[in-house]
Amino acid sequence: MELTHEEIRRYSRHLIMPEFGMAAQKKLKAASVLIIGAGGLGCPLAQYLAAAGVGKLGIVDFDVVDFSNLQRQVLYTTADVGKPKAEVAKARIEAMNPNVKVQTYTVPFKSDNAMEIAEGYDVIIDGTDNFPTRYLVNDLCVLTGRTNVFGSIFRFDGQVTVFNAKEGPCYRCLYPDPPPPGMVPSCAEGGVLGILPGVVGVMQATEAIKVITGIGEPLIGRLVIFDALKMKFRELKIRKNPDCPVCGEHPTVKELIDYEQFCGVNVEGEDLSLMDEDVQMTVFDLQDKLEDGEKPYLLDVRTPQEYEICHFEDSKLIPLDELPNRINEVPLDEEVVVLCHHGNRSMRAIEFMKQAGYKKLKNLAGGIDAWAMHIDKDMPRY
Repeated sequence: MELTHEEIRRYSRHLIMPEFGMAAQKKLKAASVLIIGAGGLGCPLAQYLAAAGVGKLGIVDFDVVDFSNLQRQVLYTTADVGKPKAEVAKARIEAMNPNVKVQTYTVPFKSDNAMEIAEGYDVIIDGTDNFPTRYLVNDLCVLTGRTNVFGSIFRFDGQVTVFNAKEGPCYRCLYPDPPPPGMVPSCAEGGVLGILPGVVGVMQATEAIKVITGIGEPLIGRLVIFDALKMKFRELKIRKNPDCPVCGEHPTVKELIDYEQFCGVNVEGEDLSLMDEDVQMTVFDLQDKLEDGEKPYLLDVRTPQEYEICHFEDSKLIPLDELPNRINEVPLDEEVVVLCHHGNRSMRAIEFMKQAGYKKLKNLAGGIDAWAMHIDKDMPRY
């Protein structure tokens, strides 16, 4: 695949490097890369791979731009809020480099469509933040012989590696089983430093370029861990597990499965084991109670930092991780309405409180965010 005169000018800083040159650039032009997720990691991935000259980029994301994305998802502007991320990303990439063909998929990446979407792509890059999709991407890559460039971020820490079952371990070799639902907070619950996905996403893009062009030593069998607070990188060796259920010597996973069920969560990331309709209270129900003069005990299990952003005036703050040691502060004989940001952590608190003997428990469905959205429009949202 030859380069045009315009492409030679555009990529000239690649072409003059002895380790790269025309041969590597032509490989990039002939390559196709599928990016799963157009969020914090997907934004730098799309930008740098497009700028580098990857011939075809696929972007999978069914979400829309939210104000809370703008702190780290640098492809988007304030004017893009409410617009589909994948379509906005496509427009930005095509404006940056019209030589790159961009295909968007504004649907959830699921077992029933993953094979079809991935068809025709050489490398898949995992830019997601949920376990069902991570296991899905991994199994898809192992079953089809593709390379999976993996990255993850949380608060101040990031991880990057390259999974290639033909040459090294896969994601299941490192994490055979998903953690129990709710044990690992999402970025929406725990936060993330805005620049962190930029660092990790660029590292993933670097690895993808190395895989495509054959230059350097990809991170196969090596996991790089980045600590932004200390500005330190560590490298861990990861080995292929001969008993891995998907890439081991006697695999038991031979087709894509139901990954939400496997991880114990539904498509929104809620813990399936906690979906008890009997304890759910809507924000409208709570509003009626308060207007009728009833005063249930409002237990807020968010972090102090979240509580500082917004809270109910008469609520009691006991962060979820402190609840086991402070549960005696919550009255046994009163109706207790437990709340968090969206209603997931509060359900975990309720499960614990039930075991401690509490019976008059209600979970504020949708959390304080639903209250701010539907009841108190002056309350800040985050």
